[in-house]
Amino acid sequence: MRLYTLTSDLHGELAHSAHNEQFIKDIEEAMGETFDYRESDFSDYGAAGDIIYVRTGGTEGIFRQVFEGHEGARVRLLTSGQSNSLAASMEILSWLNQQGLDGEIIHGSIKEIANELMRYYPATGRNTPSLVKRFSGRKMLAGKRFGVVGHPSDWLISSAVDYAKARKVLGAELIDIPMSELISAVAGQEALGAATRGRLKALNNPKYGKSLTEKDMEGALQIYAALKQLIEKYRLDGLTLRCFDLLTAVHNTGCLALAMLNADGYIATCEGDIPAMLSMAIVRTKYGKSGFQVNLSRIAGGNFLFAHCTVPLDMVTDYCYDTHFESGIGVAIHGQLPVGPARLFKLGADLEHCIDERVNIIDNPYGNNLCRTQVVVRGWADRDKEVGKEALRNYMLHEPLGNHHILITQ
Repeated sequence: MRLYTLTSDLHGELAHSAHNEQFIKDIEEAMGETFDYRESDFSDYGAAGDIIYVRTGGTEGIFRQVFEGHEGARVRLLTSGQSNSLAASMEILSWLNQQGLDGEIIHGSIKEIANELMRYYPATGRNTPSLVKRFSGRKMLAGKRFGVVGHPSDWLISSAVDYAKARKVLGAELIDIPMSELISAVAGQEALGAATRGRLKALNNPKYGKSLTEKDMEGALQIYAALKQLIEKYRLDGLTLRCFDLLTAVHNTGCLALAMLNADGYIATCEGDIPAMLSMAIVRTKYGKSGFQVNLSRIAGGNFLFAHCTVPLDMVTDYCYDTHFESGIGVAIHGQLPVGPARLFKLGADLEHCIDERVNIIDNPYGNNLCRTQVVVRGWADRDKEVGKEALRNYMLHEPLGNHHILITQ
């Protein structure tokens, strides 16, 4: 069984060969055979049973490049519960579905993964009722203006939105803003006053990242002030930010800025994800609450672990600071969300389909090798309806509407 790998440059700790990973060794032991390692050489990819191990996030654009010329192959994406592997695979599978191509995500316990890999054509789960439905909120965002600062991150391969269609269907105006304008605005910011700092908790020693300094905090707040400046200039109701560009441009992240902007009542999402921004705006309009933009990181039984490095400060019961997960720099947020009823929503990039399901938040872990704010969710069950693990699992592994989803507490 041939194993091909996708690894982002952001994850230098995974530069070594996949066959050294305990995750892979455990799968081989469970299968009773070893992989034929092809690493990142996809020149002969396409045989029945070939496996693509998506080792990290940020690999979606790499996949699209290496997959060119292999469109007839059934794509089997092996994922771990680490380093945004599952989230990246969902974006890839969403893109494949948009192209009418065949694919699936293989995820679960070591035993479950081994069983799936030993079958070339595992069951798709399509007998399970679909959670994807037609979106019926036409003109829900009429008169709203949203900025796209930079452009969508390169790995969001299934998340392109037609601006004219967004105006026609939702009534929303999308305005492109060059990243260079934000960088200039950040450079022009003075130190923020005591009133702004007074809104926030004092710096703490991160659990996983490096120590944070007042300079780190000041830089994060300058990004916040610069984004507020753009909001006022362009008369925006919200924005999405190509945030990874800030890592090299100003050696900080937008995590804290977005957390604060959402608490201010604006829509603020990261990675330049336009469908996530529009989804969050719909959530705000429909429920009057902030939403948490999440990656799905891991599925274990009926539990779904979501995570991201920013969360609206008006959603959390408590929070502390850490560094941005992928880069290890800047000021990110580890927040605690209230356990109990919640909703999971996502509008697809076609603006015609969505998922809108009740769920339960059951835990707020703080594990290593994941984005900093982490929540465990289970499907909602009541007398009339159950969205159990099979329905949610089928959606996530076979028909996801992209990577990011919006979680709101109720």
